[in-house]
Amino acid sequence: MKYKVLLIDDEPSALEGMQLWIDWQALGFEVCGTSSNGKEGLQLIKQLLPDLVITDVNMPLMNGLEMVSAWQQVETKPIKFAILSGYSEFEYAKTAIRYGINHYLMKPLFEEEALEELKEIYRELEQETQKRSLNQMANSEEVVSLLKSILNEKAEDKSDFTVLTRLSEGKSLWNICLLQTDPTMYTEIREKAVALLTNTESMFLIDLEAYCFGIVYGYPSESDEGAAIYHAVAPLLNEHPKQAMYIAVGDSVGSLLQIANSYRTAKEALMYYFYNSDHSGFLTYQGTKDSQFSYHYDQIQLMDDLMRPINTLDIKGFKQAVGLASRSFREMRIAPEVVKKIVIHIMYKIVEFTSKASEVQVSSLLTQITIPEMRDSMMKLNDLMRNLLSCGEASIDILLKEQSQKSQGIVQEINNYIEAHYHENLTIKKLSEVFFLHPVYLGQLLIKKNGIHFNEQLHDLRIKESARLLQHNKLKNSEIAEKVGYSNYSQFLKQFEKKMKMSPNEFKHANN
Repeated sequence: MKYKVLLIDDEPSALEGMQLWIDWQALGFEVCGTSSNGKEGLQLIKQLLPDLVITDVNMPLMNGLEMVSAWQQVETKPIKFAILSGYSEFEYAKTAIRYGINHYLMKPLFEEEALEELKEIYRELEQETQKRSLNQMANSEEVVSLLKSILNEKAEDKSDFTVLTRLSEGKSLWNICLLQTDPTMYTEIREKAVALLTNTESMFLIDLEAYCFGIVYGYPSESDEGAAIYHAVAPLLNEHPKQAMYIAVGDSVGSLLQIANSYRTAKEALMYYFYNSDHSGFLTYQGTKDSQFSYHYDQIQLMDDLMRPINTLDIKGFKQAVGLASRSFREMRIAPEVVKKIVIHIMYKIVEFTSKASEVQVSSLLTQITIPEMRDSMMKLNDLMRNLLSCGEASIDILLKEQSQKSQGIVQEINNYIEAHYHENLTIKKLSEVFFLHPVYLGQLLIKKNGIHFNEQLHDLRIKESARLLQHNKLKNSEIAEKVGYSNYSQFLKQFEKKMKMSPNEFKHANN
């Protein structure tokens, strides 16, 4: 590539000498114009927009450094300046450096020294041109699209990726940094990341899965990896709470054509946030690769352990089962996606069981029970188990209410039966057989509804009826005792005196 040079000097012989003595074409330059003073030189710079300006310092109307200062105030294009002077005073060099001028040529020009300086300027111009070209490529939609296809392993023909090959040559190593964000903050964080990466060399943003984007970045050596990405995203960490995003870095590769490996390893590192509740900053593949996840778990046993307390309406037992499951997942380092599948499957089983055991529809249950989505990347183990616990508690609460409503109806049926059959040899066991209920459960239902035990209820009914029969004075006391259900007269006498505070004969005399 040829670069344009503008020569400015108030000595005609100096201008002529520079044009004749230096083989500009061989050095990669072409002289686009000359000027004899700073004021005219400034106008030519604006018109010609050269890549390099070689200017004398002492000139009429406007000296060289004043001209450089004037251009820098209205600069529309980066231009390199080289100072040419017959004076060797230190002040000139010091002032030139203050203006960002690093090249200084002494009069008279010695061809060998001038050639070396111009070669160095050419190398700098080439590097800056390449850098601008790389940045332009890195910001192009084509490159982003190519990188995305490689990351998702959908690239069909890598021979088409000449742009990525050229980009790769600009840096020794490449990697990807993944940022998963809270859905409510994704847009804000992504926009800030885009702003931070604008005009940043060898870094560009790729949209990936839901609420996740990646920053592909290059760096010169392994020692520069951490600094390269940290400085790029540090402002995001400082502005947002650690709960708002997870950040993970993959394994570095030597070419962008291999960046899918970095992506795969970065996703592996990102999974460790599932168990790490308090981690802030970065997770790296290098820091997590020695702690592997397990993908095997006895799901059937866990299902039994969690559904058993649901069946028996045991909230305390369910809490204990959830706690044991949580500890088991953590100790065995079960892969997050496996844990999520198991827990979500169990939650749907709980909902299904609850809907079958009650009159509550599944759609209605799902408004009370929040079942997380598999793609919820921000959910940690503690959050997932809290959802499971809430699901079980809601199920048990629904079933208890349902049972309570049903039991109220059946208790009335039981009371009606007792009132119709109290004079028989009626026991709690006999009732349990008639109503297909466990004797203990049936007894508890009666106490809850009636406020007294079954036996006391039975004695009340029998003594009440015996008192009515005694008032008619047509039957013997023993006959009345047998008629109301007592096969043992002494038992009848004991219960009558207990409840009526007098004997049957005393009651008979008092009421006749």
